[in-house]
Amino acid sequence: MHAVELLLIVFGVLVFAVVISSIRIIRPYERGLVERLGKFQRTLDPGLNMIFPLTDRVIKVDMREVVIDVPPQLVITKDNVNVEVDGIIYCQVTDPFRSKYEIANYIVASTKLAQTNLRNVIGEMDLDECLSSRDQINSQLRDVMDQATDKWGVKVNRIELQRIDPPADITDAMSRQMKAERDKRATILEAEATRQADITRAEGHKLAQVLEAEGAAGAVRKKADAEMYRQETVAKGEAQAILTVFGAIHEGRPDNELITLRYLDVLPRLADGKASKIFLPYEASGMISALAAVVEGVSKDRGKGHPGPSASPTEATS
Repeated sequence: MHAVELLLIVFGVLVFAVVISSIRIIRPYERGLVERLGKFQRTLDPGLNMIFPLTDRVIKVDMREVVIDVPPQLVITKDNVNVEVDGIIYCQVTDPFRSKYEIANYIVASTKLAQTNLRNVIGEMDLDECLSSRDQINSQLRDVMDQATDKWGVKVNRIELQRIDPPADITDAMSRQMKAERDKRATILEAEATRQADITRAEGHKLAQVLEAEGAAGAVRKKADAEMYRQETVAKGEAQAILTVFGAIHEGRPDNELITLRYLDVLPRLADGKASKIFLPYEASGMISALAAVVEGVSKDRGKGHPGPSASPTEATS
């Protein structure tokens, strides 16, 4: 009775051990490859999985992105300059079966492949192009690496170059070149600023002269307009005065001969003035014409030897 119980206990322990050994837990970032008697059987997904413990073997594959450091190496550029280059590879397993059965160690293989292609890509570029075209180098390396690692079930997401270090003498020459270029640009900018300042000052001086000339011309025009207005006002006043006097004379109905004689008396005083024009009444013009005819007749008679008729002083005055 005790022997049967012992056998049952042993059998139960064996069954429990077999059940425990047949359980495989796969984590979310892993995949399991089941080999049965050395032959690939199936792929296990994340979670609880059951296998045959005596015949099956599970190989876990990490599906997360892996960061691979590419060791520094000397690379010769197209213009025969030795530069030290290193980089970082970001890759990820996409097919667990091929990553285990197509390549022994894809990490080592990816590192060596990156070093080889890095020499090829940089060897086709000049030093200046290498220093200024890191994105282009990264893109070319990623395309080449992704195409080569596709059959391994590995995808290269990106490649980043950490350092591209030229020799010390090249670095010093580049520093001097950069300093000279910056000094040149500073000199050009300073000269351009000086030229712009001179142009601005010249334009300001020109504008000031133009405004001053316009102001002087405006003042002259205003002065001429004022003088013209003054002359017009004086002329209008004189004309109005003449009309007023003329009207007053006509209202008094004076004798035309008396007007003419009075006007002749005033002529010497008018001649002494600064006026350039003399206005004669219309009535005086006839009398002046008659007097001119009489004077002309007297002159002709004297020329013939006949004295003209004498007039008494009293008659002449009257």
